[in-house]
Amino acid sequence: MEKIKVDVAIIGAGSAGMRAYREASQVTDKVLLIEGGAYGTTCARVGCMPSKLLIAAAEAAHHGRHTAQFGVTYAPPEIDGRAVMQRVRDERDRFVGFVIESVEGWPEQNRIRQWARFRSDTELELEDGRIVEADRIVIATGSRPNVPKVFEGFGDRLIVNDDVFDWQDLPSSIAVFGAGVIGLELGQALSRLGVRVSLFGRDHLVGPLTDPKVLETARTLFTHEFAFHPHADVMRHARTEDGVVVDYTVDGETHTETFDFALVATGRRPNVDNLGLENTSLQRDDRGVPVYDSFTGQCGTSRIFLAGDATNTVPLLHEAADEGFAAGYNAAHYPDIRRFAKSAPISVMFSDPQIMMVGATHRALTEAGTDFAVGELDWSDQGRARVMGVNQGLLRVYGERNTGRFLGAEMIGPRAENIAHLLAWSLQSNLTVSQMLERPFYHPVLEEGVRTALRLLNHALEMGPMPPARCIDCGPGA
Repeated sequence: MEKIKVDVAIIGAGSAGMRAYREASQVTDKVLLIEGGAYGTTCARVGCMPSKLLIAAAEAAHHGRHTAQFGVTYAPPEIDGRAVMQRVRDERDRFVGFVIESVEGWPEQNRIRQWARFRSDTELELEDGRIVEADRIVIATGSRPNVPKVFEGFGDRLIVNDDVFDWQDLPSSIAVFGAGVIGLELGQALSRLGVRVSLFGRDHLVGPLTDPKVLETARTLFTHEFAFHPHADVMRHARTEDGVVVDYTVDGETHTETFDFALVATGRRPNVDNLGLENTSLQRDDRGVPVYDSFTGQCGTSRIFLAGDATNTVPLLHEAADEGFAAGYNAAHYPDIRRFAKSAPISVMFSDPQIMMVGATHRALTEAGTDFAVGELDWSDQGRARVMGVNQGLLRVYGERNTGRFLGAEMIGPRAENIAHLLAWSLQSNLTVSQMLERPFYHPVLEEGVRTALRLLNHALEMGPMPPARCIDCGPGA
Protein backbone atom coordinates (compact mmCIF):
# COMPACT_ATOMS: atom_id res chain seq x y z
CA MET A 1 0.00 0.00 0.00
CA GLU A 2 1.59 3.26 -1.17
CA LYS A 3 1.98 5.94 1.48
CA ILE A 4 2.40 9.65 0.87
CA LYS A 5 3.93 11.60 3.73
CA VAL A 6 3.40 15.36 3.99
CA ASP A 7 3.43 18.09 6.60
CA VAL A 8 0.05 19.55 5.65
CA ALA A 9 -2.81 17.95 3.70
CA ILE A 10 -5.70 20.13 2.54
CA ILE A 11 -8.97 18.47 1.55
CA GLY A 12 -10.82 20.66 -0.96
CA ALA A 13 -9.59 23.08 -3.63
CA GLY A 14 -12.25 25.77 -3.34
CA SER A 15 -11.80 29.33 -2.09
CA ALA A 16 -10.81 28.25 1.45
CA GLY A 17 -8.63 25.34 0.33
CA MET A 18 -6.75 27.42 -2.23
CA ARG A 19 -6.04 30.14 0.34
CA ALA A 20 -4.93 27.53 2.89
CA TYR A 21 -2.58 26.01 0.31
CA ARG A 22 -1.00 29.37 -0.49
CA GLU A 23 -0.36 30.09 3.18
CA ALA A 24 0.95 26.63 4.08
CA SER A 25 3.21 26.42 1.02
CA GLN A 26 5.05 29.54 2.16
CA VAL A 27 6.28 27.59 5.17
CA THR A 28 6.75 24.06 3.81
CA ASP A 29 6.89 22.48 0.37
CA LYS A 30 5.44 19.27 1.79
CA VAL A 31 1.85 20.35 1.19
CA LEU A 32 -0.76 18.24 -0.57
CA LEU A 33 -4.00 19.67 -2.01
CA ILE A 34 -6.61 16.92 -2.41
CA GLU A 35 -9.72 17.44 -4.55
CA GLY A 36 -12.12 14.72 -5.65
CA GLY A 37 -14.37 16.89 -7.79
CA ALA A 38 -13.80 19.47 -10.49
CA TYR A 39 -11.51 22.41 -9.91
CA GLY A 40 -13.19 25.79 -9.78
CA THR A 41 -14.75 27.36 -6.70
CA THR A 42 -18.43 27.29 -5.78
CA CYS A 43 -18.48 31.04 -6.37
CA ALA A 44 -17.13 30.79 -9.90
CA ARG A 45 -18.96 27.62 -11.00
CA VAL A 46 -22.44 27.79 -9.48
CA GLY A 47 -22.57 30.73 -7.08
CA CYS A 48 -21.90 34.42 -7.01
CA MET A 49 -20.52 34.91 -10.52
CA PRO A 50 -23.02 33.01 -12.74
CA SER A 51 -25.94 34.26 -10.65
CA LYS A 52 -24.81 37.86 -11.17
CA LEU A 53 -24.56 37.20 -14.90
CA LEU A 54 -28.21 36.13 -14.92
CA ILE A 55 -29.16 39.12 -12.76
CA ALA A 56 -27.33 41.50 -15.13
CA ALA A 57 -29.41 40.21 -18.04
CA ALA A 58 -32.58 40.60 -15.97
CA GLU A 59 -31.69 44.16 -15.03
CA ALA A 60 -31.10 45.06 -18.68
CA ALA A 61 -34.59 43.80 -19.53
CA HIS A 62 -36.18 45.46 -16.50
CA HIS A 63 -34.67 48.93 -16.87
CA GLY A 64 -35.93 49.34 -20.40
CA ARG A 65 -39.49 48.81 -19.16
CA HIS A 66 -39.27 51.49 -16.47
CA THR A 67 -38.03 54.67 -18.12
CA ALA A 68 -41.34 56.44 -18.80
CA GLN A 69 -40.84 58.61 -15.69
CA PHE A 70 -37.86 60.19 -17.46
CA GLY A 71 -39.86 60.89 -20.62
CA VAL A 72 -38.10 58.03 -22.40
CA THR A 73 -39.84 54.91 -23.67
CA TYR A 74 -38.66 51.76 -25.38
CA ALA A 75 -40.45 48.97 -27.19
CA PRO A 76 -41.02 45.87 -25.02
CA PRO A 77 -37.75 43.91 -24.80
CA GLU A 78 -37.28 40.82 -26.90
CA ILE A 79 -35.61 38.25 -24.65
CA ASP A 80 -33.60 35.58 -26.41
CA GLY A 81 -33.34 32.91 -23.72
CA ARG A 82 -30.71 30.93 -25.60
CA ALA A 83 -28.52 34.03 -25.95
CA VAL A 84 -29.01 34.93 -22.29
CA MET A 85 -27.89 31.49 -21.15
CA GLN A 86 -25.05 31.35 -23.68
CA ARG A 87 -23.50 34.47 -22.15
CA VAL A 88 -24.04 33.11 -18.63
CA ARG A 89 -22.24 29.87 -19.52
CA ASP A 90 -19.47 31.54 -21.52
CA GLU A 91 -18.59 34.07 -18.83
CA ARG A 92 -19.00 31.44 -16.10
CA ASP A 93 -16.55 29.19 -17.92
CA ARG A 94 -14.14 32.11 -18.25
CA PHE A 95 -14.18 32.74 -14.49
CA VAL A 96 -13.81 29.04 -13.76
CA GLY A 97 -10.93 28.89 -16.22
CA PHE A 98 -8.98 31.47 -14.23
CA VAL A 99 -9.38 29.35 -11.08
CA ILE A 100 -8.32 26.14 -12.84
CA GLU A 101 -5.32 27.93 -14.32
CA SER A 102 -4.23 28.99 -10.83
CA VAL A 103 -4.54 25.53 -9.29
CA GLU A 104 -2.93 23.73 -12.21
CA GLY A 105 -0.06 26.20 -12.04
CA TRP A 106 0.98 24.77 -8.69
CA PRO A 107 3.52 21.88 -8.63
CA GLU A 108 1.91 18.65 -9.79
CA GLN A 109 3.39 16.69 -6.90
CA ASN A 110 1.50 18.98 -4.51
CA ARG A 111 -2.01 18.13 -5.75
CA ILE A 112 -4.06 14.96 -6.17
CA ARG A 113 -7.45 14.44 -7.84
CA GLN A 114 -8.97 11.91 -5.45
CA TRP A 115 -11.71 11.70 -2.85
CA ALA A 116 -10.35 11.27 0.66
CA ARG A 117 -11.60 9.89 3.97
CA PHE A 118 -10.08 10.01 7.45
CA ARG A 119 -8.58 6.86 8.92
CA SER A 120 -7.34 8.73 11.99
CA ASP A 121 -6.44 12.28 12.99
CA THR A 122 -3.30 12.09 10.85
CA GLU A 123 -4.19 9.58 8.12
CA LEU A 124 -6.34 9.89 5.00
CA GLU A 125 -7.31 7.09 2.65
CA LEU A 126 -7.68 8.05 -1.01
CA GLU A 127 -10.27 6.36 -3.23
CA ASP A 128 -7.51 4.45 -5.08
CA GLY A 129 -6.30 2.92 -1.80
CA ARG A 130 -3.25 5.10 -1.21
CA ILE A 131 -2.69 6.46 2.28
CA VAL A 132 -1.75 10.06 3.03
CA GLU A 133 0.10 10.50 6.30
CA ALA A 134 -0.17 14.17 7.25
CA ASP A 135 1.09 15.80 10.39
CA ARG A 136 -1.70 18.41 10.05
CA ILE A 137 -4.89 18.42 8.00
CA VAL A 138 -7.17 21.23 6.79
CA ILE A 139 -10.81 20.42 5.98
CA ALA A 140 -12.05 22.80 3.28
CA THR A 141 -14.63 20.63 1.54
CA GLY A 142 -17.26 23.31 0.95
CA SER A 143 -21.02 22.76 0.84
CA ARG A 144 -23.81 21.60 -1.45
CA PRO A 145 -27.50 22.44 -1.91
CA ASN A 146 -29.77 21.05 0.79
CA VAL A 147 -32.88 19.33 -0.63
CA PRO A 148 -35.43 18.20 1.99
CA LYS A 149 -37.15 14.88 1.30
CA VAL A 150 -40.54 16.58 0.97
CA PHE A 151 -39.53 17.77 -2.49
CA GLU A 152 -38.64 14.32 -3.84
CA GLY A 153 -42.09 14.11 -5.45
CA PHE A 154 -40.89 16.47 -8.17
CA GLY A 155 -38.66 13.71 -9.52
CA ASP A 156 -36.38 14.69 -12.39
CA ARG A 157 -38.06 18.10 -12.65
CA LEU A 158 -36.47 19.13 -9.35
CA ILE A 159 -33.45 21.35 -9.84
CA VAL A 160 -31.04 23.27 -7.61
CA ASN A 161 -29.21 26.49 -8.38
CA ASP A 162 -26.20 24.53 -9.69
CA ASP A 163 -28.40 23.22 -12.53
CA VAL A 164 -29.67 26.63 -13.65
CA PHE A 165 -26.33 27.76 -15.03
CA ASP A 166 -26.11 24.85 -17.44
CA TRP A 167 -29.46 25.63 -19.07
CA GLN A 168 -29.39 26.02 -22.85
CA ASP A 169 -32.56 28.14 -22.78
CA LEU A 170 -34.95 29.73 -20.32
CA PRO A 171 -38.01 27.72 -19.26
CA SER A 172 -41.48 29.18 -19.58
CA SER A 173 -42.31 28.72 -15.89
CA ILE A 174 -40.72 27.70 -12.61
CA ALA A 175 -41.71 27.28 -8.96
CA VAL A 176 -39.02 28.46 -6.54
CA PHE A 177 -38.92 27.17 -2.96
CA GLY A 178 -36.99 29.21 -0.42
CA ALA A 179 -36.96 32.97 0.08
CA GLY A 180 -33.31 33.14 1.05
CA VAL A 181 -30.60 34.83 -0.96
CA ILE A 182 -30.45 32.22 -3.73
CA GLY A 183 -34.20 31.83 -4.14
CA LEU A 184 -34.95 35.54 -4.22
CA GLU A 185 -32.08 36.50 -6.50
CA LEU A 186 -32.82 33.80 -9.06
CA GLY A 187 -36.60 34.04 -8.73
CA GLN A 188 -36.69 37.78 -9.37
CA ALA A 189 -34.14 37.56 -12.18
CA LEU A 190 -36.04 34.82 -14.01
CA SER A 191 -39.30 36.72 -13.61
CA ARG A 192 -37.75 39.80 -15.19
CA LEU A 193 -36.53 37.65 -18.07
CA GLY A 194 -40.08 36.64 -18.91
CA VAL A 195 -40.31 33.36 -16.99
CA ARG A 196 -43.55 32.83 -15.04
CA VAL A 197 -42.30 32.50 -11.47
CA SER A 198 -43.98 31.71 -8.17
CA LEU A 199 -41.69 31.94 -5.16
CA PHE A 200 -42.75 30.12 -1.99
CA GLY A 201 -41.26 31.21 1.34
CA ARG A 202 -41.87 30.38 4.98
CA ASP A 203 -42.38 32.42 8.15
CA HIS A 204 -42.57 35.71 6.19
CA LEU A 205 -38.78 35.86 5.88
CA VAL A 206 -36.99 37.77 3.12
CA GLY A 207 -33.36 36.81 2.60
CA PRO A 208 -31.27 37.23 5.75
CA LEU A 209 -33.16 40.28 7.10
CA THR A 210 -34.12 40.38 10.78
CA ASP A 211 -35.25 43.99 11.35
CA PRO A 212 -39.09 43.91 11.41
CA LYS A 213 -39.49 47.26 9.62
CA VAL A 214 -36.95 46.46 6.89
CA LEU A 215 -38.52 43.01 6.50
CA GLU A 216 -41.98 44.51 6.01
CA THR A 217 -40.65 46.95 3.42
CA ALA A 218 -38.92 44.13 1.53
CA ARG A 219 -42.03 41.95 1.55
CA THR A 220 -44.11 44.80 0.16
CA LEU A 221 -41.66 45.60 -2.64
CA PHE A 222 -41.17 42.02 -3.82
CA THR A 223 -44.81 40.93 -3.60
CA HIS A 224 -45.80 43.94 -5.72
CA GLU A 225 -43.36 42.93 -8.46
CA PHE A 226 -43.94 39.20 -8.93
CA ALA A 227 -45.70 36.19 -7.39
CA PHE A 228 -43.77 36.06 -4.13
CA HIS A 229 -45.56 34.27 -1.27
CA PRO A 230 -43.60 35.00 1.94
CA HIS A 231 -45.57 32.37 3.86
CA ALA A 232 -47.20 29.61 1.84
CA ASP A 233 -48.46 26.27 3.10
CA VAL A 234 -47.62 23.87 0.26
CA MET A 235 -49.63 20.65 0.47
CA ARG A 236 -48.55 18.81 -2.70
CA HIS A 237 -45.28 18.54 -4.60
CA ALA A 238 -45.74 16.25 -7.59
CA ARG A 239 -44.33 15.39 -11.00
CA THR A 240 -46.68 15.64 -13.95
CA GLU A 241 -46.24 14.32 -17.47
CA ASP A 242 -44.46 17.46 -18.63
CA GLY A 243 -43.62 19.39 -15.46
CA VAL A 244 -44.64 19.75 -11.82
CA VAL A 245 -47.80 20.64 -9.93
CA VAL A 246 -48.06 22.51 -6.64
CA ASP A 247 -51.07 22.81 -4.33
CA TYR A 248 -50.67 25.59 -1.79
CA THR A 249 -52.64 27.80 0.58
CA VAL A 250 -52.05 31.52 1.06
CA ASP A 251 -54.22 33.61 3.39
CA GLY A 252 -56.72 30.77 3.67
CA GLU A 253 -57.18 30.31 -0.08
CA THR A 254 -56.05 27.14 -1.85
CA HIS A 255 -54.41 27.31 -5.28
CA THR A 256 -53.08 24.81 -7.80
CA GLU A 257 -50.36 25.75 -10.29
CA THR A 258 -48.27 23.85 -12.79
CA PHE A 259 -44.71 24.68 -13.81
CA ASP A 260 -41.94 23.37 -16.03
CA PHE A 261 -39.54 22.95 -13.12
CA ALA A 262 -39.24 23.26 -9.35
CA LEU A 263 -36.14 25.09 -8.12
CA VAL A 264 -35.36 24.13 -4.52
CA ALA A 265 -33.29 26.83 -2.84
CA THR A 266 -33.64 25.84 0.80
CA GLY A 267 -30.09 26.43 1.95
CA ARG A 268 -26.84 24.50 1.75
CA ARG A 269 -25.26 21.77 3.84
CA PRO A 270 -21.57 21.27 4.65
CA ASN A 271 -19.72 18.51 2.81
CA VAL A 272 -18.48 16.66 5.89
CA ASP A 273 -20.77 13.63 6.00
CA ASN A 274 -18.58 11.42 3.79
CA LEU A 275 -15.19 12.28 5.28
CA GLY A 276 -15.02 9.46 7.82
CA LEU A 277 -14.95 11.91 10.71
CA GLU A 278 -16.15 9.12 12.98
CA ASN A 279 -12.61 7.77 12.69
CA THR A 280 -11.15 10.90 14.28
CA SER A 281 -11.12 12.25 17.82
CA LEU A 282 -13.03 15.36 16.80
CA GLN A 283 -16.07 16.60 18.69
CA ARG A 284 -18.92 17.30 16.27
CA ASP A 285 -22.12 19.34 16.46
CA ASP A 286 -25.64 18.08 15.72
CA ARG A 287 -25.04 18.45 11.96
CA GLY A 288 -21.84 16.43 12.11
CA VAL A 289 -19.58 19.46 11.66
CA PRO A 290 -16.38 19.49 13.75
CA VAL A 291 -16.43 21.97 16.61
CA TYR A 292 -13.75 24.54 15.85
CA ASP A 293 -12.36 27.92 16.89
CA SER A 294 -13.44 30.51 14.33
CA PHE A 295 -10.43 32.71 15.16
CA THR A 296 -7.81 30.00 14.58
CA GLY A 297 -9.58 27.36 12.49
CA GLN A 298 -8.38 24.67 14.92
CA CYS A 299 -10.72 21.82 15.86
CA GLY A 300 -10.36 21.53 19.63
CA THR A 301 -6.71 20.88 20.45
CA SER A 302 -6.18 18.58 17.47
CA ARG A 303 -3.95 18.90 14.42
CA ILE A 304 -7.05 19.29 12.24
CA PHE A 305 -8.32 22.64 11.02
CA LEU A 306 -11.61 23.69 9.41
CA ALA A 307 -12.34 26.50 6.93
CA GLY A 308 -14.88 27.82 4.43
CA ASP A 309 -18.40 26.60 3.77
CA ALA A 310 -17.62 23.32 5.54
CA THR A 311 -17.88 25.24 8.83
CA ASN A 312 -21.65 25.65 8.32
CA THR A 313 -21.52 29.32 9.34
CA VAL A 314 -21.38 32.09 6.72
CA PRO A 315 -21.16 30.78 3.11
CA LEU A 316 -19.47 33.83 1.61
CA LEU A 317 -16.31 33.89 -0.50
CA HIS A 318 -14.48 36.57 1.48
CA GLU A 319 -15.23 34.74 4.73
CA ALA A 320 -14.03 31.46 3.22
CA ALA A 321 -10.80 33.07 2.04
CA ASP A 322 -10.16 34.61 5.47
CA GLU A 323 -10.82 31.29 7.19
CA GLY A 324 -8.60 29.51 4.68
CA PHE A 325 -5.81 31.93 5.52
CA ALA A 326 -6.13 31.32 9.28
CA ALA A 327 -6.38 27.53 8.90
CA GLY A 328 -3.49 27.33 6.42
CA TYR A 329 -1.26 29.60 8.48
CA ASN A 330 -1.90 27.73 11.72
CA ALA A 331 -1.61 24.29 10.14
CA ALA A 332 1.77 25.29 8.73
CA HIS A 333 3.01 26.76 12.02
CA TYR A 334 1.49 24.16 14.37
CA PRO A 335 1.88 23.90 17.37
CA ASP A 336 2.29 27.69 17.38
CA ILE A 337 -1.31 28.82 16.97
CA ARG A 338 -2.21 32.43 16.21
CA ARG A 339 -5.64 34.04 16.60
CA PHE A 340 -6.76 36.28 13.75
CA ALA A 341 -9.24 39.11 14.20
CA LYS A 342 -12.43 38.72 12.20
CA SER A 343 -13.45 41.32 9.67
CA ALA A 344 -16.63 43.31 10.25
CA PRO A 345 -19.62 41.18 9.21
CA ILE A 346 -20.99 42.24 5.82
CA SER A 347 -23.48 40.57 3.51
CA VAL A 348 -25.17 41.72 0.32
CA MET A 349 -28.10 40.31 -1.61
CA PHE A 350 -28.22 41.32 -5.28
CA SER A 351 -31.96 41.60 -5.61
CA ASP A 352 -33.52 44.85 -6.81
CA PRO A 353 -33.68 46.78 -4.59
CA GLN A 354 -30.54 45.33 -3.09
CA ILE A 355 -30.38 44.11 0.50
CA MET A 356 -27.44 44.48 2.85
CA MET A 357 -26.58 43.76 6.45
CA VAL A 358 -23.53 45.03 8.34
CA GLY A 359 -22.34 44.28 11.84
CA ALA A 360 -24.80 43.14 14.49
CA THR A 361 -28.31 42.41 13.23
CA HIS A 362 -31.44 43.78 14.82
CA ARG A 363 -32.30 40.29 16.08
CA ALA A 364 -28.85 39.70 17.55
CA LEU A 365 -28.89 43.02 19.40
CA THR A 366 -32.37 42.38 20.73
CA GLU A 367 -31.64 38.82 21.87
CA ALA A 368 -28.40 39.93 23.54
CA GLY A 369 -30.28 42.60 25.50
CA THR A 370 -28.09 45.36 24.05
CA ASP A 371 -29.20 48.89 24.93
CA PHE A 372 -29.31 50.39 21.44
CA ALA A 373 -31.06 53.10 19.49
CA VAL A 374 -32.14 53.22 15.85
CA GLY A 375 -31.94 55.80 13.08
CA GLU A 376 -33.66 55.24 9.76
CA LEU A 377 -34.14 56.62 6.28
CA ASP A 378 -37.05 55.98 3.94
CA TRP A 379 -35.49 56.14 0.48
CA SER A 380 -38.74 57.31 -1.16
CA ASP A 381 -37.93 60.99 -0.61
CA GLN A 382 -34.12 60.96 -0.76
CA GLY A 383 -32.91 63.50 -3.33
CA ARG A 384 -30.38 61.52 -5.38
CA ALA A 385 -32.55 58.39 -5.24
CA ARG A 386 -35.54 60.33 -6.65
CA VAL A 387 -33.38 61.83 -9.42
CA MET A 388 -32.32 58.32 -10.44
CA GLY A 389 -35.80 56.83 -10.06
CA VAL A 390 -34.60 54.26 -7.52
CA ASN A 391 -36.30 55.75 -4.47
CA GLN A 392 -37.59 52.58 -2.82
CA GLY A 393 -36.55 50.94 0.40
CA LEU A 394 -35.56 51.54 3.99
CA LEU A 395 -32.24 51.89 5.86
CA ARG A 396 -32.00 51.28 9.60
CA VAL A 397 -28.78 51.92 11.54
CA TYR A 398 -28.03 50.89 15.13
CA GLY A 399 -25.91 52.53 17.82
CA GLU A 400 -25.06 51.72 21.43
CA ARG A 401 -26.44 54.00 24.10
CA ASN A 402 -23.95 55.74 26.39
CA THR A 403 -20.93 54.90 24.21
CA GLY A 404 -22.29 56.12 20.86
CA ARG A 405 -20.62 53.16 19.08
CA PHE A 406 -21.95 52.25 15.67
CA LEU A 407 -23.17 48.65 15.91
CA GLY A 408 -24.67 47.68 12.57
CA ALA A 409 -27.32 48.20 9.92
CA GLU A 410 -29.96 46.47 7.80
CA MET A 411 -31.25 47.87 4.52
CA ILE A 412 -33.20 47.29 1.37
CA GLY A 413 -32.64 50.05 -1.14
CA PRO A 414 -30.52 51.53 -3.91
CA ARG A 415 -26.85 50.51 -4.27
CA ALA A 416 -26.83 48.67 -0.98
CA GLU A 417 -23.65 46.89 -2.07
CA ASN A 418 -21.76 50.20 -1.93
CA ILE A 419 -23.39 51.53 1.23
CA ALA A 420 -22.62 48.23 2.96
CA HIS A 421 -18.89 48.76 2.44
CA LEU A 422 -19.03 52.33 3.72
CA LEU A 423 -20.68 51.13 6.93
CA ALA A 424 -18.52 48.01 7.31
CA TRP A 425 -15.34 50.06 7.05
CA SER A 426 -16.71 52.46 9.68
CA LEU A 427 -17.56 49.56 11.97
CA GLN A 428 -14.16 47.92 11.58
CA SER A 429 -12.53 51.29 12.30
CA ASN A 430 -14.45 51.36 15.60
CA LEU A 431 -16.04 54.71 14.81
CA THR A 432 -18.77 56.19 16.91
CA VAL A 433 -21.83 57.58 15.19
CA SER A 434 -20.59 61.11 15.90
CA GLN A 435 -17.24 60.33 14.28
CA MET A 436 -18.95 58.92 11.21
CA LEU A 437 -20.85 62.18 10.86
CA GLU A 438 -17.56 64.10 10.85
CA ARG A 439 -16.58 62.40 7.57
CA PRO A 440 -17.26 64.25 4.30
CA PHE A 441 -20.46 63.73 2.32
CA TYR A 442 -20.70 65.04 -1.23
CA HIS A 443 -23.89 66.44 -2.75
CA PRO A 444 -25.99 65.09 -4.35
CA VAL A 445 -25.22 61.43 -3.61
CA LEU A 446 -27.05 58.46 -2.12
CA GLU A 447 -24.66 58.50 0.82
CA GLU A 448 -26.39 61.63 2.06
CA GLY A 449 -29.24 59.31 2.93
CA VAL A 450 -26.84 57.42 5.19
CA ARG A 451 -25.93 60.70 6.86
CA THR A 452 -29.59 61.48 7.50
CA ALA A 453 -30.08 58.07 9.16
CA LEU A 454 -26.91 58.56 11.22
CA ARG A 455 -28.02 62.04 12.32
CA LEU A 456 -31.34 60.64 13.51
CA LEU A 457 -29.48 57.83 15.28
CA ASN A 458 -27.11 60.28 16.97
CA HIS A 459 -30.12 62.27 18.19
CA ALA A 460 -31.79 59.09 19.47
CA LEU A 461 -28.56 58.36 21.37
CA GLU A 462 -28.83 61.86 22.90
CA MET A 463 -25.46 62.74 21.43
CA GLY A 464 -26.51 65.23 18.78
CA PRO A 465 -29.27 67.62 17.75
CA MET A 466 -32.32 66.72 15.72
CA PRO A 467 -31.29 67.19 12.08
CA PRO A 468 -32.92 70.01 10.11
CA ALA A 469 -36.08 69.17 8.21
CA ARG A 470 -35.33 67.69 4.78
CA CYS A 471 -31.62 68.33 5.42
CA ILE A 472 -31.80 71.98 4.31
CA ASP A 473 -28.08 72.43 4.96
CA CYS A 474 -27.06 69.94 2.28
CA GLY A 475 -29.37 70.71 -0.60
CA PRO A 476 -33.01 70.13 -1.49
CA GLY A 477 -34.37 66.68 -0.82
CA ALA A 478 -31.05 65.27 0.33
